[in-house]
Amino acid sequence: MPAGLIALCAVPVIAGAVRLGELTAGAEITAQNARFFAAPVPVVLHILTVSVYGLLGAFQFAPGFRRRRPGWHRAAGRILVPCGLLAALSGLWMTLFYPLPDGDGALLSGFRLVFGSAMALSIVLGLAAIRRRDVTRHRAWMIRGYAIGLGAGTQVLTNLPWFLIFGEPGETSRALLMGAGWAINLAMAEWIIRGNGARARAGS
Repeated sequence: MPAGLIALCAVPVIAGAVRLGELTAGAEITAQNARFFAAPVPVVLHILTVSVYGLLGAFQFAPGFRRRRPGWHRAAGRILVPCGLLAALSGLWMTLFYPLPDGDGALLSGFRLVFGSAMALSIVLGLAAIRRRDVTRHRAWMIRGYAIGLGAGTQVLTNLPWFLIFGEPGETSRALLMGAGWAINLAMAEWIIRGNGARARAGS
């Protein structure tokens, strides 16, 4: 599973690295990137934290690795929780305060606000659960938060077939394709959570 999750992260991480390269190298300012040059801190923070969250978080889904290194999960969690929260909050800030780029609209902004808020809330609830030593709820909420965080990877898969068949999507189509990426990830998260819960009940 970690290899598959890292592969899902690959395109957004590479795209983020390219964006960081533009900002640090002083690339030509265009209509598409002007907002990032005007206020670079939120986008840089978002790229760095979501990359760490996606790549490091993938190893939390490797039970064998966790058994061999029992302190790994807790140590990694101390990095992942702040990174996940910063990724969600910086994404919300960009949605609220950056000018809308061409092709985006109110529907996509609404999706970003809903899913960004849900990601932050999931991480907070997961942290609260483990402080109560409720491992089951901790795991469920952290899986949901991670699933939302990996939305950009799945959005590549939802957008690419449309682009190849129909060309550039319109504003509404783009919003629905992006929303589908988050929805697919959350559906998979619930399937994993409920499947593990059913196995745990069967074994009790």
